[in-house]
Amino acid sequence: MRTDRDTLTEGTIWRKMLLFALPVLLGNVFQQLYNTCDSIIVGKFLGDEALAAVASSGSLVFMMVGFFNGVAMGAGVVIAKTFGARDYRTMRRAIHTDVAFGLVAGLALTVAGVLLTPTILRWMNTPANVLPQSTSYFRFYFCGAIFTVMYNIFVGILHAVGDSRHPLYYLVISSCVNVVLDLILVGGFHLGVGAAALATTISQGISALLCLIQLLRTDAPYRLTIREIRFHKDSLLDIIRYGLPSGVQNSVIALANLVVQTNINGFGDAAMAGCGSYSKIEGFAFLPITCFVQALSTFVGQNLGARKFDRVKKGVRFGIVCSMVLAELVGSLIWVFAPQLIALFGASSNAIALGVRHARIIALFYFLLAFSHCVAGILRGAGKVMVPMFTMLGFWCVLRVSYITVAVGMIHELSMVSWAYPLTWTCSSIVFTIYLCKVDWIHHFERMGKHKKLPSA
Repeated sequence: MRTDRDTLTEGTIWRKMLLFALPVLLGNVFQQLYNTCDSIIVGKFLGDEALAAVASSGSLVFMMVGFFNGVAMGAGVVIAKTFGARDYRTMRRAIHTDVAFGLVAGLALTVAGVLLTPTILRWMNTPANVLPQSTSYFRFYFCGAIFTVMYNIFVGILHAVGDSRHPLYYLVISSCVNVVLDLILVGGFHLGVGAAALATTISQGISALLCLIQLLRTDAPYRLTIREIRFHKDSLLDIIRYGLPSGVQNSVIALANLVVQTNINGFGDAAMAGCGSYSKIEGFAFLPITCFVQALSTFVGQNLGARKFDRVKKGVRFGIVCSMVLAELVGSLIWVFAPQLIALFGASSNAIALGVRHARIIALFYFLLAFSHCVAGILRGAGKVMVPMFTMLGFWCVLRVSYITVAVGMIHELSMVSWAYPLTWTCSSIVFTIYLCKVDWIHHFERMGKHKKLPSA
């Protein structure tokens, strides 16, 4: 059975890409809203120390989860290409291997997160007055890490075959559940930051379960069958080949961002609360970036699998431009309204001032962030995973950490930390531009396509 409604290999390029990207965008909006509501409710009811504990969570969570999500991206590349080529046997083996990997990784992450949280938080120079609440929040959060991993596995499968609608529906439901539980547990019963993490865990479990039900009940070729969940050696090797570089990239960049967060922590809980509040707002700038990166990666993977190379070129141009324009529009709005937005979190006047200064250094450079992420997504969709890995590791990790170490050591001001992001986004964008101009990577696949027979359905 061919799911023509979802496939990105047919139809008007801009329409197909927008129909895929819009549900991803709306889903990310809801996810960001409930992440932001966590911080707003905690800040309003529990104060600056609790807000600092929750709002500064992004770097640690991404470091712990990012590796497994990166490997799952490798599965998405394999699934998208085989779906586009109508090689359903290989696609199904990849899907069931992907799910088996997610189950093992989720259990490992749950154990590691619960055990290692206090040690990592101390490494991050978390202030003593914030440490107990941060520990409580993260331990409750990582108790549900398997739900986070499996949700991302299931959504990756659905996105790879072009279905971005069902994940949107499930995110809306889980987001509403999360906000209601936050209001009841934190706002009503004042149970502390651990309750906010528990609400997130429950909502993530619900969204993962709904995705699982959809995959079990669909009559499409990508239907999940419980008894077929196992590791297939050839599929696992493909997933690792495409996904391991992305996983390493995510983890090392997250580690670099932990260094950034450690430096922010060194300026006290007001800086943690202000910059952490900004990071929740910044998540909205990532929305147009994330949706087009996912759309581009799936679009490129499916159309390369179908040997539609001219279609790939046109789709790449459209996706990059849309993402950059939308990201810069959001960045401009954040720059203008930063004081009002950060004040929503109930932070103190000092925290608000520090957060606004941090935001206004970074926000106008989102177009560079969008460009780098889009090119990385395109190359991942094409299976050229080493180029974005080395580029981002070089600039978003090595250069970022080196710059902060030197700059903050010379001038002990929070603004020196803030400038690390525009600097590294600029450098990676320059390298990606040179690569796209100098290397005709699509021509490589055109040559391969002349010697490969398209698989039958």
